[in-house]
Amino acid sequence: MTLSRLDIQSLRNLERVKLSPSPRTNLIYGENGSGKTSVLEAVHTLALGRSFRSHKHKPLIQWEKDQFVVFAEIEMADRSVPVGLRRARNGEVALKVDGRPVSSLAELASVMPLQIIDAHTFMLLEGSPKVRRQFMDWLVFHVEHSFFPAWKGVQRCLKQRNSLLRRDRIDFDELRLWDRELCQLSQRIHENRTTCVELFEPVFLALLDDFIKLPDVTLSYQRGWDKNKPYDQVLADNFERDRQIGYTQSGSHRADLRIQVQGQPAADVLSRGQQKLVVCALKIAQGVVFNRQTQGRCIYLVDDLPAELDISHRAKLVEWLDTLETQVFITGVEMQPLLADWKDRPAAVTKVFHVEQGRVVEEPTSASSQ
Repeated sequence: MTLSRLDIQSLRNLERVKLSPSPRTNLIYGENGSGKTSVLEAVHTLALGRSFRSHKHKPLIQWEKDQFVVFAEIEMADRSVPVGLRRARNGEVALKVDGRPVSSLAELASVMPLQIIDAHTFMLLEGSPKVRRQFMDWLVFHVEHSFFPAWKGVQRCLKQRNSLLRRDRIDFDELRLWDRELCQLSQRIHENRTTCVELFEPVFLALLDDFIKLPDVTLSYQRGWDKNKPYDQVLADNFERDRQIGYTQSGSHRADLRIQVQGQPAADVLSRGQQKLVVCALKIAQGVVFNRQTQGRCIYLVDDLPAELDISHRAKLVEWLDTLETQVFITGVEMQPLLADWKDRPAAVTKVFHVEQGRVVEEPTSASSQ
């Protein structure tokens, strides 16, 4: 899956942009504030309905404009699929896939599997369990088709159960009904996550070992409730405490993915530079497993690569991305450092785009002419 066309209108400082990206490597350079990251934001917003820089849509809309529009042609194995997104200042959203309106952002995500590597991604190890849970669930969503309906069901059950817990008088018959469904769906999610983590762990550890030698690295999945008890027993044991605080403490919504080095949290014992390398291995491993399980490829967005990794480790990341044979969009301030990473990889079909004051121009390069 690749983008063969990308049109952006009124998104941040990008007034009207039309690109024909390379199916492999796209290097985007320009001064800070020129709009190069906004190109990545456009792709991310089209795939997930929101920017990776903010969950708010209004800051994306160009000053004095009422809406922004992003449109792309997606090349599948057997056909081209048009995808479009329009978001208005008043909150109105219009989504179309292959000419038909869609109401679910999940459908966009399934059409455009996407990975982002930026400064915030390097907080993956230091962030809350929610951050790692979302990271884990990206792969589960794309590999296990029963996961998303179960996940939505759990959100519905938790909302109803927590509402009951906050009542002065609880209808216990109603509570038991919601608990029964919550247990069934939570077990399904647990099984889906377990399957994917078992696929993911050996790939991640092998990639990490190729990137940086660290002693005794382990990755473990925590399901969110006592592993020695069935979930219905946990809910029963925690009922009084849940009632006091007004919400359900344990469950799949509290799951975590723990990365440790010699038995300690990786964030506590690794340097900032080492953490970046671990996160790169995590991100690349997702693409590898996704490809193996679905025969598909996800798009990678890498924001300001030269600022995040030194030359040698940047070269290793580029090698991994090249091996995946996937579409990549990479930004940086200067063209030459970006080109230098790909100069020995003619098969990558590199295109270079220069961004200046909201204008994006494709520039000829020796790499793109090969």
